[in-house]
Amino acid sequence: MLDHEAMLRSVSSDTLTHNIRVRTESRYVPELSDPRNRHYFFTYTIWITNEGKEPVRLLTRSWRITEGTGRVRRVRGSGVKGKQPRLEPDETFTYTSASPLSFPIGHMCGRYHMVCDGGELFDVVIGEFLLLAPPLLN
Repeated sequence: MLDHEAMLRSVSSDTLTHNIRVRTESRYVPELSDPRNRHYFFTYTIWITNEGKEPVRLLTRSWRITEGTGRVRRVRGSGVKGKQPRLEPDETFTYTSASPLSFPIGHMCGRYHMVCDGGELFDVVIGEFLLLAPPLLN
């Protein structure tokens, strides 16, 4: 059984890569879930903060979503939520997205492909975080 503090650590992550901090937090959404039909709906919020000294732009994203059954989905695409945000130093971009699962537990991790104004391309790690339906916490 997970205690509350352990649960909060597991449903969130905080990573720093190339002076870009990525914080995540996930939530189970019971009103959009239907466990009897193996449908579990989760949202996650991402905070991307440029802790560096020059502006950067997020170009693409790459996710690995793993369900508790071991099934893995990979999602790749341009930007996030239809945007390719440009972050000035000390600026934060926040967005919320969702991931439905057919199992009450899973986890996600990934990378953002970014470019700085000087033209250098680099990847930023999105740390692994848990997708966990509350009935498993009892």
